[in-house]
Amino acid sequence: MRIAVSGSIAHDHLMTFPGRFADQLVGDQLHTVSLSFLVDALEVRRGGVGANICFGMGQLGARPILVGAAGADFEEYRAWLDRHGVDTSAVRISEVLHTARFVCTTDADHNQIGSFYTGAMSEARLIELAAVAARVGDLDLVHIGADDPEAMLRHTEECRTRGIPFAADYSQQLARMDGENIKTLTEGAAYLFNNEYEKALIETKTGWSAEEVLSKVGTQVTTLGARGVRIDRAGEETIFVGCPEEESRTDPTGVGDAFRAGFLAGLAWGASLERAAQVGCMLATLVIETVGTQEYTLRRGAFMDRFTKTYGEDAAAEVREHLL
Repeated sequence: MRIAVSGSIAHDHLMTFPGRFADQLVGDQLHTVSLSFLVDALEVRRGGVGANICFGMGQLGARPILVGAAGADFEEYRAWLDRHGVDTSAVRISEVLHTARFVCTTDADHNQIGSFYTGAMSEARLIELAAVAARVGDLDLVHIGADDPEAMLRHTEECRTRGIPFAADYSQQLARMDGENIKTLTEGAAYLFNNEYEKALIETKTGWSAEEVLSKVGTQVTTLGARGVRIDRAGEETIFVGCPEEESRTDPTGVGDAFRAGFLAGLAWGASLERAAQVGCMLATLVIETVGTQEYTLRRGAFMDRFTKTYGEDAAAEVREHLL
């Protein structure tokens, strides 16, 4: 299964605040907030939704195609992704803009405050999926992740026009979208990814009930944080998948991207929805134990030991053949 992943490509600046944001907020003064947090650490990492997902898929041997836009400062990042199993031939390089930046501070309770500079990401709307498909071969699925909003709309419409199955995953862009745009990005999706809060926000903004949302898509995948994930399909029993036990809880940044990477890799292997979600949860656990979104190392032996402990030998046998 040939999967293209469209989404942001960015450099992450990740900082750690030793206190709690909540202790610094005055309830009746939130309309005039002026705060500066003295942080203990700064990590500059590779990031961006599209790149993070592709990195994880590459670690699992799925050879994804990254679709996105970056600046002239992308060459070192490109070499890193190429070396980790990602096809970067579809990345557009801007002649005038820098690669996007994500600046995020995490407090002691793992709450986060972040800002995102779009930069070259705004040129993702100029990428034609037909040209990507002509270069790499037919596309079996396009995962449309958080990116330039116009690019997300364009890629979705092109998938519909050309009959390419697509996954809707607007995540961080959901807050700025109105109900009509959400409907446009959702209807006809083979997969819809969201967390619990995003699920409620989708229903609120579109006016659709949970059942109506489900009728618009093939499969809805809802992440539940530490409780795992639920998978819903109209007329079928809900699938629940739990998470492996964490060895540490270091940094939540990129956990959702890692889940998607594992899930999509499972689909590329031809695995069941349940098995794909299990792979996603295992990969997400590795990321939460690491600072940064692409700094984890997938040691296949250790990965399978932990996977087997959580999901059993029968599940592990199906996954193991794809990691050897």
